[in-house]
Amino acid sequence: MTARDSLATGVKLAFEAIRSYKLRAFLTTLGVIIGTSTIIGVGSILAGFDAAIVNVLNSLGGDTLIVFKFKVGPRVGGLSADERTRKPLSLAHARAIAERCPSVEHVSPYLFASWNMIHRARYKGVDYYQLDIGGTEEGYSLGGQADMKAGRFFTETENQHRMPVAVIGEDVYKGLFSTVDAIGKTVELDGHHFEIIGVMNRPAASPPGESDSRFLIPYFSMRKAFPNAQEHMLIVSAKKGLFPQAADEVRNVLRIERRVPHDKPDDFAISTAEQMVEDFRKITSVTALVMVVLSSIGLLVGGIGVMNIMLVSVTERTREIGIRKAVGARRSDIVLQFLTEAVVLTGMGGLLGMALGWMISQAARFVFPALPTAVPVWAVVLGVVVSAGIGLFFGIWPASKAARLDPVEALRYE
Repeated sequence: MTARDSLATGVKLAFEAIRSYKLRAFLTTLGVIIGTSTIIGVGSILAGFDAAIVNVLNSLGGDTLIVFKFKVGPRVGGLSADERTRKPLSLAHARAIAERCPSVEHVSPYLFASWNMIHRARYKGVDYYQLDIGGTEEGYSLGGQADMKAGRFFTETENQHRMPVAVIGEDVYKGLFSTVDAIGKTVELDGHHFEIIGVMNRPAASPPGESDSRFLIPYFSMRKAFPNAQEHMLIVSAKKGLFPQAADEVRNVLRIERRVPHDKPDDFAISTAEQMVEDFRKITSVTALVMVVLSSIGLLVGGIGVMNIMLVSVTERTREIGIRKAVGARRSDIVLQFLTEAVVLTGMGGLLGMALGWMISQAARFVFPALPTAVPVWAVVLGVVVSAGIGLFFGIWPASKAARLDPVEALRYE
């Protein structure tokens, strides 16, 4: 009998054994199913989340710099003591960059409302909380940060005259106005009244599940309404093709303006879309590692279950093994038979796990339509290889035990 014939016979016997004990086979491979489905499901969600976040960060534009007193975007760990004590940026810094950086197209200061209080917007008795209040200038919209759904963005004239006008995000509009036209309506914000002149579309590449709660007002109107606001972010757009030069110029100007000694590191951070993508992928790689460790526990339990049930199977089929040896089966044939049965068992568990993982992926896409989940090739390959490897590894001992049985003793076994 050739090796191919032996393998075909082993596969046939494996399926017959599985059909005879369906429930036992299912319970045996449950750990493999859970481990494989975890790899596929979590892998697809991570792949989708990675694509969504990368799109969000890239939507900032390849020529955009975000300047803040510490690094923005994904990070591992909290702020350092130095970062917590840094002085905030200011409007003067934005003006200095605009005046002394020839490679910069425009700079938009973005003043945050006080972070230690809950802000409320109200319209005709309807309240909306958890607002992202910001004071900025017309350049914010010129930099592509505001895609208008209705109305318009405020102008520099309205900013200089501290006009009480506002532009709101899509979720703020839905929460306050539902389907009513918001343009021209007056909203109360923390006791101050603002006329809504525009509604922004949700950013096309916003992260899954994130709400668009922006409530933007002119920079000087923000100063008037919230005099205690201090924290600034600067959104800098470089001239086309001059991004590296713009980044260097911004760094040099800010070091001079903030009086940073030449031998000291920057007391501010310049973030780019590319750098934030790299930071995010460092975090997802840690998450992926944790996922592999957790799924390996399920696979280990499944492998132990497979080995246990294969040892039981050897005991139950001792007489069958004796007959096969008596009619000329070699030790290698017996080993191949039981190894094949173990691999088929775990392989079927792996396929069921992949199907379950795919359903998890589809469920995540259904719950979060903005999450472009996709089962990555590496997860499928890893699932197949690991499930087959579990069968091979944990099937060696039972197969070896079966092959070492004495045919005479095996035939006398009852």
